[in-house]
Amino acid sequence: MAGSVSLEGTGDRSGTFPGLPVALLVATLSTTTWAGALHRGVNLLEQPSAWRIGLPYAVALLTILGIHEMGHYLVARRRGVSVSLPYFIPVPTWLGTFGAFIRMGGAVRDRAAYFDVAVAGPLAGLVASVAALFIGLPGSTGAAHGVAPSSSLLLAGVYQLATGALPTGPVELGAVAFAGWLGLLVTAFNLAPIGQLDGGHMAYALLGPRGAAALGRAIVGTLFVAGLLYWPHLLTWAFIAWLVAGVDHPPAQDEVKPLSGARKALGFVTFALLLAIIVPWPA
Repeated sequence: MAGSVSLEGTGDRSGTFPGLPVALLVATLSTTTWAGALHRGVNLLEQPSAWRIGLPYAVALLTILGIHEMGHYLVARRRGVSVSLPYFIPVPTWLGTFGAFIRMGGAVRDRAAYFDVAVAGPLAGLVASVAALFIGLPGSTGAAHGVAPSSSLLLAGVYQLATGALPTGPVELGAVAFAGWLGLLVTAFNLAPIGQLDGGHMAYALLGPRGAAALGRAIVGTLFVAGLLYWPHLLTWAFIAWLVAGVDHPPAQDEVKPLSGARKALGFVTFALLLAIIVPWPA
């Protein structure tokens, strides 16, 4: 995967005992520390005493993911939505994790509650990601292969503010900046208005069940066609989105009560941030 993914699902709460979430967090700290060291050319399976070299990446990435999920968790608790603690997903890959998710259980009162819980995570995670970029980008250097700051309007803007100049070619990101860049990818993926991704919850709140389902199918179909005609990796994203989030959305207890004007405006601003992440800086 190109980035870790923060998911939301419906279902019964697993209870308040924090043993499993804590165990998964510790395991994910281990796998991301291993991945962070591997980025620096150190295999901790061969040099376990060098574990500190992987910590900056691990701490930065887990902080971003944790802030994203705690945004959901705290707002859900405030809105009376039954919700689990965050579950981190440890995997022994070059990223070290597939992200984190929380589970919402039982019926949600209305579309506004779905919206509030959904929008809180991406906005909180985006702030943490931008902060990580500001901290880490000044140490980035030009490279033959790396991340192109001009590939994203938001990344290019942050890069220019953090360093004072926008490079014409790719750069090699340091550990903290790389975690911030991954945080942008997580935010963009989760804001896609598909099924039970954060953007899907927001689309359901804004458009209602039929409009959100139609939009989700259109987005997945567009990704599939674009993957066939333009960039094959989009096929992977289309499959992941469909497998993880589906295109349908569980109903709220009250599907009729409309959103307030302030929530609608925040929704459009948040989707504009999605475009700012995925649209490249104009040449």
